[in-house]
Amino acid sequence: MIDVISVKAMRDSDAATIAGGVPGRELMYRAGLGIFHAVSWKNRVAIVCGSGNNGGDGYVLASLLFDEGIDCTLFTLSDKRSADGAYYAEICETKGIPFVRCDGATAFAEYGFIVDCIFGTGFSGEVTGLARDVIEAINDAGRNGATVVAVDINSGLDGNSGQAETAVVSDLTVSIGTYQPGHFLNAAKDYMRARVNIDIGIVPTVTPYRLMESEDVKRLLTPRRNDANKATYGYVALVGGSECYSGAIRLAAMAEASMRSGAGVTMVAAPRGLAPVVLPAILESTFYPLSEENGALRFCAEELDTLIRRVKALAFGMGIGNGEETRKAVMHLLAAMEGVLILDADGLNALARLPRDLLKNSAASVVLTPHPLEFARLAGTTVDAVLADPIGNAKAYAAETGAIVLLKGPTTVVSDGERVILVDRGCPGMATAGSGDVLSGILAAVSGATAAGGANGDLLTAVAAAAYLNGRAGEIAQQDSNAVAMTAGDTARAVKRAVVEICGA
Repeated sequence: MIDVISVKAMRDSDAATIAGGVPGRELMYRAGLGIFHAVSWKNRVAIVCGSGNNGGDGYVLASLLFDEGIDCTLFTLSDKRSADGAYYAEICETKGIPFVRCDGATAFAEYGFIVDCIFGTGFSGEVTGLARDVIEAINDAGRNGATVVAVDINSGLDGNSGQAETAVVSDLTVSIGTYQPGHFLNAAKDYMRARVNIDIGIVPTVTPYRLMESEDVKRLLTPRRNDANKATYGYVALVGGSECYSGAIRLAAMAEASMRSGAGVTMVAAPRGLAPVVLPAILESTFYPLSEENGALRFCAEELDTLIRRVKALAFGMGIGNGEETRKAVMHLLAAMEGVLILDADGLNALARLPRDLLKNSAASVVLTPHPLEFARLAGTTVDAVLADPIGNAKAYAAETGAIVLLKGPTTVVSDGERVILVDRGCPGMATAGSGDVLSGILAAVSGATAAGGANGDLLTAVAAAAYLNGRAGEIAQQDSNAVAMTAGDTARAVKRAVVEICGA
């Protein structure tokens, strides 16, 4: 996994490194050198510098480019410079590197490379005035074929939340020291086509968040024993569906999302009237009929008790309806189940209407899979507040309730209240009905295997791995189709290829 820390933690870590004997000027040089080596530079480079240390990184880069005989020009928005930045700016002036003061008419049409060193990760709020004009000019040049490189983070992006009104769109973002959340959350993917991090010797002074990688998922899913049987990797159940929303539970198993993700046995539990619709689609899975009334679930404690005794993990809520019977079922599952209980969709809507103590005192290991609106209902806040701090919100709610929170987004946040894992796999084509249901099928499978003794019992890692697998399957499906035409079923059908890619043949 890769370290990710907040803007404040990065600032504190930088200060601690300097206090430990590494001069800030040396760190700035290392940053500029890392940027220099991260790109195959050619002539006509425009480096746009702000007044802080981000601009100082640009001055170091300009000096290095000049020494290699690469033509570059420095564009400045202000006469102000940080102390270390001023040192390197003076070196650039001594070498005769051209300086140009930006104005509202600044354009970069004659440059093949444009380097954004305006703000850095400390920026928050809305870009206005000259900076906005310059950012728009950079983006115009990028649309016309220039290669845009952002240093540290794209100017205009919030380093903690990844939110932006106006920001630089980069072909490559070169993060310095350690990634920040803003490199992944919210709008980040729309502004960064690629990113790389440069280690300059700053050691985090706090426990970092972690970004999940393919190798982490591979270690969790493999190897498998020759003496295993279907019980070794967990019996799991997917509980959902109603007359109006039968497609949801079908998707969770129809394309074998759960089975392809490693479940030993997947049981599909749905109102018995859906059997003619669901049975032809579930193939290797089994069907468990539930009582119904008017095409929807009718709560029966005995039926649920029989089901939960047979499974290691149970996902509840996909398309099941948001009525009183669903609320009763969630109450019962929280009290009676001792395995992994995954609440999604209407399961989350029902949970939002229940006293929070029922969740806190649950015998089950509860996993919640909300999107921002569902999380806002659970936590009693607003969607805007959730998006402004996805990590803080997920971590705080998990700490309060004892549940694992999987907060969906362009980058998914997974937290148990202490640790945080980020999963940046996924694509725009997954913004379609049923994508969350496919995730629930995968999540049940991976969590069930963990409850059966896999992944060293680390459910948090298992939940993050399931999100990674789901996101990678979505990316493969989009590559086969496109973001407009793909459906959640495409993602489910791509799970097998994602597993093979990650784990090997």
